[in-house]
Amino acid sequence: MAPPAPLLAVRGSDGTVLLRGPPNCENNADFQRDPRQSRYVAFSRDGTLFAWCNGEKVTVVKVADGSQVRSFDLPKTAMLEFSPLNSVLATWQVYSNTQENPQGDANLQLWDLQTGTCLKALYQKKVQGWCPSWSDDEKIAVRSVNNELHFFENNDFNTIANKLHLQKVSEFVLSPGSQPSKVAVYVPGSKGAPSFVRLYQYPNFGGPTCALANKSFFKADRVTMLWNKKATAVLVQASVEVDKTGASYYGEQTLHYLATNGETSAVQLQKNGPIYDVAWSPSSTEFCVVYGFMPAKATVYNLKCDPVFDFGTGPRNAVYYSPQGHILVLAGFGNLRGQMEVWDVKKWKQVSKPQAPDSTHFAWCPDGEHVVTSTCAPRLRVSNGYKIWHYTGTVLYKQDTPTGTELWETVWQPFPDGTFPEKPVKYQAAPSELGSTEAKPAQAYRPPALRNKPVTASSKLHEEEPPQNMRPGATGDKQLSKTALKNQKKREAKKAAKQEMNPDALEPQSDPSPASSAQPEPSCGDPETDKKIKNVKKKLKAIDELKALQATGKPIQKNQVLFGQTTVTHTFNKYPQFIHLYIQLENRDLLLKCILFLFLF
Repeated sequence: MAPPAPLLAVRGSDGTVLLRGPPNCENNADFQRDPRQSRYVAFSRDGTLFAWCNGEKVTVVKVADGSQVRSFDLPKTAMLEFSPLNSVLATWQVYSNTQENPQGDANLQLWDLQTGTCLKALYQKKVQGWCPSWSDDEKIAVRSVNNELHFFENNDFNTIANKLHLQKVSEFVLSPGSQPSKVAVYVPGSKGAPSFVRLYQYPNFGGPTCALANKSFFKADRVTMLWNKKATAVLVQASVEVDKTGASYYGEQTLHYLATNGETSAVQLQKNGPIYDVAWSPSSTEFCVVYGFMPAKATVYNLKCDPVFDFGTGPRNAVYYSPQGHILVLAGFGNLRGQMEVWDVKKWKQVSKPQAPDSTHFAWCPDGEHVVTSTCAPRLRVSNGYKIWHYTGTVLYKQDTPTGTELWETVWQPFPDGTFPEKPVKYQAAPSELGSTEAKPAQAYRPPALRNKPVTASSKLHEEEPPQNMRPGATGDKQLSKTALKNQKKREAKKAAKQEMNPDALEPQSDPSPASSAQPEPSCGDPETDKKIKNVKKKLKAIDELKALQATGKPIQKNQVLFGQTTVTHTFNKYPQFIHLYIQLENRDLLLKCILFLFLF
């Protein structure tokens, strides 16, 4: 049986519609388009239910046939979310109070989708962390209340089953997967004490000694915690708003690693600058980081925080793994040009390099074959629209928003794991009438004085770094340290620039061979002698240039003539046996060879 075609929910100022995904890319006939402006849309985790709020009510329908499941009279609803098993629908509206009701009304409601009754109404003033977090089996739900984490079991929100109390706890993330559930909590530092993140396993909350792992650090105004899919490790991105050194406009960021077996580490990044994005591989064995001042670096690390593969530098600030984990996309959105790099993760080979300018949103289709890029308001209010791509860089469908309307959001329908198996990676572009948007190599601006000269390392705006496989033994050479690698690249760039500046440095031969053309300059092994030989060559070359200018009839200044006479006189006084060569033969090549012979032997 062929897998189903995922749906794409499109929300804009002209209403909400469900689009059937590739290869058809047409409106879903089972869903009746809602012309009213929706505030929020959401799919259930398994993709069977779809809900939206349009300023009048909240409606829940089945995706398969469009039949209505529930309808709630909640005109002020701003956000909604399904529980993992579709048992509960959480709705949230902006908290407000009046003089008649100074306490205000409960603005967080939890609804039973089977009966349509309200299970619990709670107060949640902040939009951040408004929705309770459920375990995948819904046996545990947790929410933060006044420096405490309240745990509920089996969707019984009238009874608090357990509490985790920490001084000034501000962030928490519940682990995915099955039981036993784990929770990562963050406590900001105060009065010179460092901030820390701890991992606990429910319900063991006895104290710091019961923690599975503990990592403390400074420079953390806020953190972002990210569990891997197998719930074995957490990445913590800590950041401060202001970089006191003034090196970065984006503040200062650090990245930390915590594992449930107690291992902790600070991820050592290979370039200074902000951390733009971090993503776990679906395999839970690797993670990718995009970091550093532009052009940014992107590096894949293993669970020991050792670099595995370095993608080099480029204009990028985001990373996205495919749902199957076999393809990785590096993208530069926001204030960048929208360049995307599609990579085969198993072979570490680039598949395509399309470009989606002005994109504000990117998302993988659950089939692992297609992606959607969209330009949405309010981030950009002009040129709104979306495109559906094949990962080889081909545009399969394009929809531009009509003038006077705005696009607000595009959301793929999710599916359970294993619905779409992994397919072999293709390198040939998929056929399409819209064609491909492969990024053309843009040439950097060069001043008029340099436009007719060869490109050298000194004329480049940024030092480009190529991709590099950093697994031990991957290239057969011993892995160099960071400083040694940097010095080696500088030497290679200097050598290449010197060869481009002096293309006639090597004498042309009638029948050159690769072996002879690559021979280095002869050396006697003594640095002082080599230096003298180099100086003699330089002086003789300068004399030849002066004689060439004199032969063309151009006037030569007196100091230039004196330079040539002084150089020859000094050479002949030191080596009188070569005077007859100069007078009788005037053979500069023979004279040079004799002098070199004297130095070498």
